[in-house]
Amino acid sequence: MRILIMSLFFLLFWNLSFPIGGRYTPEETSLTEFSIDGCEILYEQMNLSGMIQFDAFKSAFIGYKKLNNNKNSILTLIDFSLPSTQKRMYVLDLAGKEVLYVSYVSHGQKSGDNYATSFSNRNGSHQSSLGFYRTGGTYQGGNGYSLLLDGLEKGINDEARSRAIVIHGADYCSEQVISSSGRLGRSFGCPALPRELAKPIINTIKGGSLLFIYSDRTDYTALSEVV
Repeated sequence: MRILIMSLFFLLFWNLSFPIGGRYTPEETSLTEFSIDGCEILYEQMNLSGMIQFDAFKSAFIGYKKLNNNKNSILTLIDFSLPSTQKRMYVLDLAGKEVLYVSYVSHGQKSGDNYATSFSNRNGSHQSSLGFYRTGGTYQGGNGYSLLLDGLEKGINDEARSRAIVIHGADYCSEQVISSSGRLGRSFGCPALPRELAKPIINTIKGGSLLFIYSDRTDYTALSEVV
């Protein structure tokens, strides 16, 4: 009987001293959120520092986690906060933790000169549209081998199909054009690629992967329901 009473007393003392399900300290909370999100860990594991701006990657990663319902590991990020003279398109394999391609990419004629500063979802605007897209199928068109895009954000880029916003190769997207004019040539709103990279990139990202066009614009984040 004495042993039983002592055992009960010890158990009561243990629970009072070390309560189960108690409040996390701030440090524990941040570690829990960090492990769930995984954004910073993945950014470090893929050695993206110095290549991709973290804010751009974070926005792309948040949308990828929400929209990747077909479990496609490919994520393409275009960072239009950078000038056209920089390689600002990144094709990433998040599962393999690999950077597959880094490329120049053109923006729309009416979006700006070297920097893209104006964006539109309107047909005939000749401007680029920000936000998340899902890649579709391919076709041979006036610009050669091209990739269909579906805009996933209403009022931001959901007119992509009707505007014929696609990925294609273009002669005006090259280092030679940068050397002669100080910037890339511009499209009617399509993210145009160097001719030599258009086909391999299109074949890598076609068929349902996510593409995100980023800019450090507060008006986009105010409207977007994704980021």
